Amino acid sequence: MSAQQAIDFVADEIEGVGTLMRSLSGRYEAIFTNFRAACDVTLAQAGTLAEAARDVSAIVDAASASLRAHIPNQPAMACSSGCSACCHLHVQVPPGIATMMVAHIAAQFSSERRDALHQKLLDAAAAAGAAADPAQLRRRCALLGDDNRCSVYEVRPLTCRAFTSKSVARCHDVVFGEVAAGSGVEQNAAHYRLHMEATFALEQAARNRGLPDAQKGLAQALLDEWPHDRGA
Repeated sequence: MSAQQAIDFVADEIEGVGTLMRSLSGRYEAIFTNFRAACDVTLAQAGTLAEAARDVSAIVDAASASLRAHIPNQPAMACSSGCSACCHLHVQVPPGIATMMVAHIAAQFSSERRDALHQKLLDAAAAAGAAADPAQLRRRCALLGDDNRCSVYEVRPLTCRAFTSKSVARCHDVVFGEVAAGSGVEQNAAHYRLHMEATFALEQAARNRGLPDAQKGLAQALLDEWPHDRGA
């Protein structure tokens, strides 16, 4: 093989691989476009926003699991049951989520547990309302059990589902320690993006129904959906 032949061979090989990579890049981006489209169609058919929230939570859980199973080089997660640093962050929820969660609480919690939770939510909402920037609050979630596990894990908010971490130590530094302004916990970008698309889909579903689409702090959102009879 002459030098020119070697040059031509190598250049052609690189060009071919580059073409494949560009094609795959487009296919990868289509994952998120198609995910959002599937969410929009499904949520448009849901009877209520609470049902839409339930459906989109199931869809994003399945999509995230498939992503971890089939897309290579996904970062390892340090998250595990009972690891609760992120449960001290302020959480915002889109329309429908709180309604779904309150229905679950009404069905699964005793009246005594509901009353105790209601008071915790009142305290949390008051703290958020008094804060200059609720996003800077570091407060134990009212829904976090004594065992440091989420008491409503099956219906937890999209924000909570979205959060991942490669380092427990980093989570503790960010949540409980002193870190530089603007720094945070590195997220699994694809997993996080799926959950943001799911959030946007719920907001769009609310707009399509002529309903408020703004996100709310979790405690206040739950209180707004709470039955007038706390024991109900």
